[in-house]
Amino acid sequence: MSTAKQDIIAVEAAAEKEPCLETSVPRKAASFRQLLLRFIVIYWRSIVVITWPIVLSPIIIYNNERMYRCLYVVAMMAVYWVTEALPLPITSLMPIFLYPIMGILSTTDTTKCYLNDTTMMFLASLIIAVAIEHSGLHMRVAFLIIKVVGCGHRRLSFGIFLVTMFISMWISNTAATAMMIPIINTVLMEMENQGLGAMFIEDKDDFENAEGGEPAKKPTRATMTYYMIASYASSIGGTGTVVGSGTNLTFKGLYEGRFPHSPGINFSEWMCYAVPPMLICGFLIWIWLQIMYMGMFRPNSKDAQDINIGREGEKIAENVIQQKYKDLGPITWHESCVAILFVLVIFMWFFRKPGFVPGWPTYITSMPFKDSSSAIFVTLLMFIIPANLDFLNSFSKDPSKRPTKPTPGLISWKLIQTRMHWGLMFVLGGGFALSVGSTDSGLSTLLGNALTGLRYLHPVVILFIVCFMAEMITELTSNVAIANIILPILAELCVSIKLHPLYLMLPASLCCSFSFHLPVGTPPNAIATAAGHIKTKDLVIAGIGPSVITLIVLTIGFPTWGSVIYDLHEFPDWANMTMSTKS
Repeated sequence: MSTAKQDIIAVEAAAEKEPCLETSVPRKAASFRQLLLRFIVIYWRSIVVITWPIVLSPIIIYNNERMYRCLYVVAMMAVYWVTEALPLPITSLMPIFLYPIMGILSTTDTTKCYLNDTTMMFLASLIIAVAIEHSGLHMRVAFLIIKVVGCGHRRLSFGIFLVTMFISMWISNTAATAMMIPIINTVLMEMENQGLGAMFIEDKDDFENAEGGEPAKKPTRATMTYYMIASYASSIGGTGTVVGSGTNLTFKGLYEGRFPHSPGINFSEWMCYAVPPMLICGFLIWIWLQIMYMGMFRPNSKDAQDINIGREGEKIAENVIQQKYKDLGPITWHESCVAILFVLVIFMWFFRKPGFVPGWPTYITSMPFKDSSSAIFVTLLMFIIPANLDFLNSFSKDPSKRPTKPTPGLISWKLIQTRMHWGLMFVLGGGFALSVGSTDSGLSTLLGNALTGLRYLHPVVILFIVCFMAEMITELTSNVAIANIILPILAELCVSIKLHPLYLMLPASLCCSFSFHLPVGTPPNAIATAAGHIKTKDLVIAGIGPSVITLIVLTIGFPTWGSVIYDLHEFPDWANMTMSTKS
C-alpha cells in the first residue's frame, strides 16, 4: 500500500475514533500532509474544475488566434469529460457561453449544433425505446426466443446472448442489460433450489464484504458467464444499428456535419455493414466465455461437469421460462400496436434509401427526407393511438363498462419525462459544437496537418492503431465523450492523408462501444458486476478475449466487407470540396 493511502487511512481512522472519558488517550494530531491529502481526495473534482483552465491559459497567452482559443475550449472540455469533474451534460453546455465570449462562433451558430437532424433522431429513437419497454413487448420477445433456443446451459446462455444482442440493437445498452439480469437471476435461483448447481459459493479469501463474520459470497464460473453475457451482448448489439448506441449517432452527426456534401449515413447501409461483424463478434465472444468458464472442448473438466444438469435440469429451466411467459398473459392491444409501429419505423428507415431500389420518399416528395422524420412520425402515432379499446364501450347499455376517463395513448409525456436520458442530448450537442468550432476556426486543419506523418503507414496499420487506442481509452470514461473527442481528429487525419473519412471514423466509433474490462467503462459492465458480485480482476481477465476479437474483426472486416458497402478505395471529391470550402 502506498504511503499516501496509508496517510489517508490513518486520518480517517483518527476521525472515526470517539474519545473515551477520563481514561481516553489523546487523539494524535494529523499532520498537514495528511490533511492536504485528505482534502485532495475529497475535493479533487473541484480542484480540476478550477485549476485546469489556469493550466491551459498559456495556450491563449502564447497565441491568441481564433484556432488556439478553440483549442483552449476543446482541451478544457476533454479533461472535464474524461475525469467527469462536472456532469457530462453540464460540460457539454460550455460552448454556448465560451464560443461567443471568446470570438469562436456566434451564439446562434453554436446553439444550432444542439438540436439538429441527428439529435432529433436520437430523441425519437429513445421515445420509441421507452414505448417498447412500457408495453412489455421486449420481455415477450425475450422469452419467446429463449423458449425456441432451449434451456440447457449452453443453449440457454446462447439464447440470452442472442436476445440481449437483438434488443440492444433498438433500445439502450443499459436498458437491455437491466432487463436481462432479472431473467438470469430467476432461472439460476430456481436451478439452485432444485439442487442443480449453485449461483454463489463461499469466498473464504475475502472477508472485506462479509457480514457477521461469515465468508463473503462469490459467483460460480457458470454464474459469471451469464452476467458477462448480459453485459457483453448489449455492448456488441448496440453497434448493429445506427440508433443502437449514442456513439453511433455521435459519429453520424459529426460525420455529416464535417462533410455536408457526402452521401451521409443511412440506416440500411449501416445495418448491411454492421450486422455481419456484430454476429461474428457475438458468436466468437460466446465461444470464448464457454471455453473460459463452461468447459467447452474440455468435457472432463470441472467446469463442464458443473453445467451438466441433464434433462431434469433443462426441464426445470424450461418450466421457469414457460411460467414467466404465461405471467405476461395474452398479447395485448398495447403490445400489438407498439410492435406494428416498431416494424413500421424499421421499414421506413431501411427503405428510405436502400440502394438497390428507389427509396419510398421519392414517390411522395422531392424534398430531402431524413430518418429523423420517420422516427418523429411514428412517435406522433404513439401519442395518438389509444393504449386500450375502452372507448368502444362509451355507449354500452351497462353503465359499469362505460369509461370514466380518457383512454391514454401508447405512451405519455409524463413517462417520457421520467424515463428519457435527457443528458445525452446535451452531450451529443456539445460534441457537435466542438466539431463545428474546430473546423470553422481552423483548429481541425492544424491538427490534421500535425498527423500527416502517418501517411507513410499502410491504411490497415493506421486502422489497427486507431481501433486499439479507441478501445483502450473507452475503458476509462464515457463512450460518447470519447467519440466526441477523437472522431473530429480522425476526420482531419483522413483529409490530410487523403484517406476516405469512413475508413477510420466508422470503425473507431464502433470501438468506442467496446468496453469489456472495467465496471466504470460502461453502464452494462457496472450493472452486471454489481448484480453478479463479480470482482474487477475477473472482469479484466474475461475482457481480454472480447477486446482481441472485436479488434481483429473490425481491422479485417472494414477494409474488406466495408469496402463492399461503402466505396473506400478512393479519396472522395466531396471531402476535397468540404476542405476547400472551409478554408
